[in-house]
Amino acid sequence: MAKLELTVKQVIDLVKQLPTEDKSAVLQALKQDKETNTEDKASRQEQKLRAYSAARGVDWDRLSEDDREVLAKSFQHKDR
Repeated sequence: MAKLELTVKQVIDLVKQLPTEDKSAVLQALKQDKETNTEDKASRQEQKLRAYSAARGVDWDRLSEDDREVLAKSFQHKDR
């Protein structure tokens, strides 16, 4: 299958030519894609934090929200 390569401007111009209903469908698809990416990123981050806490002998599930924040901050500083 051939791959069509377009610039962002070309894609925007094409979307602008769509009927209003179809524009809404495009926006909804982009919104869902963004939400999925955000959820995936959050899930990966939580997995990393769980592993980080386990390596320190800490049970992530038993931590309070405040303790989780403290651990997350120490994790962020570790990566710098």
